[in-house]
Amino acid sequence: MKTPDGLLVDLRRRVGNTWADTLTGRPTVQPTGEPGDPGDAGRPVWPLTLPLGKPTKADLDTRWTDLRRLAIDWRTWADERGLPLKWETRMVRGTPQPLPTHLTIPDIDSAAALLGDGWPERLARARTRHAVLAERFPHAAAGATLRAVDRLTDIDFGLLCDAAAWFATHDATGYTPRQVPIEGLHGKWLNRNQALVTRLAGRDTLGLVGRPSRVHFTYLDPAHRAAGGRHHDSHTLGDTTTPAYPPRIAVITENKDSAVYFPEVPGGIAIEGNGDAAIRVLRIPWLAAVPAIVYWGDIDADGYEIVHALRDGGLTVTTILMDGAAYTGYERFGAWTDDKGAPIGCADRQDLHRLTDAEWAVYEQITDPSWTRVRRVEQERIPLDVAVQALVTTDSRLPGRVPVSGRPAVA
Repeated sequence: MKTPDGLLVDLRRRVGNTWADTLTGRPTVQPTGEPGDPGDAGRPVWPLTLPLGKPTKADLDTRWTDLRRLAIDWRTWADERGLPLKWETRMVRGTPQPLPTHLTIPDIDSAAALLGDGWPERLARARTRHAVLAERFPHAAAGATLRAVDRLTDIDFGLLCDAAAWFATHDATGYTPRQVPIEGLHGKWLNRNQALVTRLAGRDTLGLVGRPSRVHFTYLDPAHRAAGGRHHDSHTLGDTTTPAYPPRIAVITENKDSAVYFPEVPGGIAIEGNGDAAIRVLRIPWLAAVPAIVYWGDIDADGYEIVHALRDGGLTVTTILMDGAAYTGYERFGAWTDDKGAPIGCADRQDLHRLTDAEWAVYEQITDPSWTRVRRVEQERIPLDVAVQALVTTDSRLPGRVPVSGRPAVA
């Protein structure tokens, strides 16, 4: 038999799943009976009747003292809150004894009062916002929209409504988010909330365009630099620009600083990968023609996922300093927490079948929940001169494709 605290856990889940549909007049169906019972089709959620659990005959015979005390606690708890209990008579050691079986909660406001933890205020705010949505955007005043706006502050909700009203009556085709002439609206805000604005405005699309993305890189060739050539350059994706010289080797780094300050390498270019944005380099037309393409990233789950994505996109990429020797050599500099101070957890293992066996061996370890050592060695903790030496060693073995492992797919 559940305790009152255990029942509140179930109630919190039910309210969390149904509050938006309930407030918008589209209540879902509540299950009946014990957990796992599919329930009766068409039965509304409120009033909500929750089962308390049914002790077995063996439990009644061996734990009757505890169960009787729990039944008394349930009567007191329900009476104090004015909630009805359903009882049934069970035979215990040859005598009939009453036991509670279900608790009924009349409506969602009563449920919110039981839960506390901000739920009454949350429902009051949601009712106010639903009234606004129903008046100004009746086509979008459904539970899904109400749930989506729940995360917004009052200021952001007001801005959402103003923005949706503007887009409903204006054509913004060809504008960037920053160019939209709405007071108080910022381009980044519109990027975050564009789907909601589109829904409320009743449009399929807002017609906005994004700014062209750029990939930055650094020229490493000493002869080019000595002749007064520029050190830094960029490629606007979709453009037809080419680098100052045909690179013989390109090293893509996960960290911007590593690319900007990478030491001189004859015929080399260092490309700023910027974390998982590194896959943007797949759109650089001249990169595929570079004889040697090397990726150097963090020794963590994200780093190996980037390597896989680049190879999956068609690039022949060799890695440096992302094998077991590099992990062991620099593990002492590894990170236990992320940039916000939160512990680095174990990432879900993906089917990265394009990793080499050496890469996979490290990836498999750091995605093992039982692994007790660091799960991230950041690229910038490895000296640049070590990276140059690794690059030179790799370059001497090129051309040649990365040997892809024949491992079976991860289940």
